[in-house]
Amino acid sequence: MMKTVQVEKDHSILYLTTFPPRKCGIATFTHDVSSAMDEMLSPTIKSKIIALNPNEVLTYPYPKKVIMQLTQDNENEYVQIARKINRMDEVRLVSIQHEFGIFGGEFGDYLVPFVQTLRKPSVINFHTVLPNPDEERYKVVRLLAENVSAITVMTGLSKKILIQDYSVPERKIRMIPHGIHSQPFMSSRQAKMALGFSDRVVLSTFGLLNRSKGLEYIIDSLPEVKKRFPNFVYIYFGATHPFVLNEEGESYRNEIIDKIYHLGLFDHVRLYNKFFPLGELLRFLRATDIYISPGLEPNQAVSGTLSYALGAGRPVISTAFSNAREAITDDVGILVDFRNPQAYTEAILRLLEDEELRVQMGKNAYYKTRSMIWPNVAIQYAKLFSQHARKLTRISVRKSLPALKIDHLVHLTDNFGIIQSAKLTRPDVKSGYTLDDNARALAFAATYYGKLGRATKTPYAAKQRRDLLRLVNVYLNFIIFVSQTTGQLPNYVQSNRTLDNLRNNKINLDDANARALHALAITATTGALPGTVRKKAKEILESRVDDTITFDSPRATAVWIKALCVLFSKNMEIRNIDLIESIQNQCDQLVSLYNEASSSDWLWFEEYLTYSNAVMPEALFLGYRATGVPEHFQVGRTTLDFLIKESFADSLYTPIGYGGRSQKDSMRDYYAQQPEEVKAMVYALKACYSETKDRFYLDLMHYAFYWFVGDNTLNQVVYDRASGGCYDGVGKTTINLNQGAESTICYLMARLAF
Repeated sequence: MMKTVQVEKDHSILYLTTFPPRKCGIATFTHDVSSAMDEMLSPTIKSKIIALNPNEVLTYPYPKKVIMQLTQDNENEYVQIARKINRMDEVRLVSIQHEFGIFGGEFGDYLVPFVQTLRKPSVINFHTVLPNPDEERYKVVRLLAENVSAITVMTGLSKKILIQDYSVPERKIRMIPHGIHSQPFMSSRQAKMALGFSDRVVLSTFGLLNRSKGLEYIIDSLPEVKKRFPNFVYIYFGATHPFVLNEEGESYRNEIIDKIYHLGLFDHVRLYNKFFPLGELLRFLRATDIYISPGLEPNQAVSGTLSYALGAGRPVISTAFSNAREAITDDVGILVDFRNPQAYTEAILRLLEDEELRVQMGKNAYYKTRSMIWPNVAIQYAKLFSQHARKLTRISVRKSLPALKIDHLVHLTDNFGIIQSAKLTRPDVKSGYTLDDNARALAFAATYYGKLGRATKTPYAAKQRRDLLRLVNVYLNFIIFVSQTTGQLPNYVQSNRTLDNLRNNKINLDDANARALHALAITATTGALPGTVRKKAKEILESRVDDTITFDSPRATAVWIKALCVLFSKNMEIRNIDLIESIQNQCDQLVSLYNEASSSDWLWFEEYLTYSNAVMPEALFLGYRATGVPEHFQVGRTTLDFLIKESFADSLYTPIGYGGRSQKDSMRDYYAQQPEEVKAMVYALKACYSETKDRFYLDLMHYAFYWFVGDNTLNQVVYDRASGGCYDGVGKTTINLNQGAESTICYLMARLAF
């Protein structure tokens, strides 16, 4: 019987699918993809669900986002629900998650009248695409394909089969991979300890148990493994499939248990008969040394379990079903023949005997699957959906902004300062420390602490305030440490906490020193901070500056202007400085550089664009606010508009890459894009909007920030919601997955701008 509930009038994407708590791979998939879409687009677009039930008796305690239920074997309900959807103005698009077994009729043909009746844009996701169809299957798939707006599949082979065996036009098909959950890469050692397997080598498989899993062939392969590696344990974690349980009970599981005892493997095999929630599932995967995917269906197009294992950074031994043939290359795992215990034995022993190979395969798997994390998959679905639902495009201009999370900043910071680099998420202590990074971090921590004020409405907010205050003190003490020298402050400090004089003597220290002064100005004027902290910051600032201070670097000049404007806006007097006069002099210096370098087709301060470019127009806007000199505003807007033309194509922001662009060479570097450039653009656009109130700049500010959350040349997220860190940059074909100090702080500052 069709069931409906009253739903608020949201703009929504409506999914026709199975859904948790129903235990089904499609249900889990839909939960994950809809959650990722909600995280990206809510509150402007929300996911709603039409849940498929196996019969009229068996229903589930669904969450509120399930607004209708459909009995899969009730043919009449399909047309009734399609007509109801046609009357729902809030529904922008219908996403159909297709698997032959979850829809009623011959080969699920009850779905055909649904898509024929539906008048909303629709996208069908074929989870299974079988080659060499008979006439009836061919007819059903063709009718479904003809009556939807677009088709998605999860493998290249599935796309090829649809084109060649079902005559579906290629233009209608989009390949979007199965998503995986974002998690830091880690060895299995720590996770094994938590699960009580610290002294064991762990092999594992997971998923709903049924005879097509082929578990018996793995069990038959293990006696030889036991002889060579008596410390191994093989874990299968997953309940028996509900349909199997209804039809034959636990007969298959019992057969496996009998085989385990017959082969003397009872100390080496663990079968967990439960449906694992995500957190537990990922813990078992992290404890795994080798994952085994033993499916017996050669034409299996998609395996979520295989994707999850690769995404956890685990080497995989798998039968050569169609998805595995695409996913398992020689550098991430080993393919074996179906129903061949000896092939399993040889593959397992090969990886157990060569730990270096095993670990490297796991790392390769982790790196190769980063484009498959759920936020990146959601970006691809959102782009496809927006192509077929134009109202969706207009509504989703504003994306959801991630909550401010300082976990990775805390992780990178020890009791001396913030560590410069990271290997993935792990701080690289050998990289040492820089004044650049500690100044940036101090500016962020002090600013954010000031915005939080004394808010302690939740335990999390209270913890953030405590963490931020500790960080402020650490970064401030780092600046005090490098301030013990005469002349300019040194930038590089080695991991043993001594100055790296060799490097400091080779570089221009202007930028680092200007950033330190800016951070000190913010700290000295943040009223929420303890008085002792503010006093200390002001004392250091006054000891380093006077009216004569100048910088050769125009970016350093701009950051010094920002520092002066912070002091001016808070009415803080600084010994030996006339703030207004200093702001005007420094702004005039930037204007002079612009007059010397600019021409009719090159409206810039230098003969090249390099890094952190937008900080210069931003500084002129801030300076104009203090001085009121029209030329400061005019040059600021002219140069920002020039930079916008260089960096935006419609709503896509492509920051100047590391290679920059010169006046004489019209080619610019589109790659090696870095968070520092994005953060600078966000703040320049914010400053321009504050002065002009022109929403053009406010929209661009959002578009620039969206670079972090997937609106970039690779269509991949640069901010890692799981760790709270930011990747180090966007290359031509890949993301730099290291999450160092500069990139993380620049992301946090950009997010703080909103």
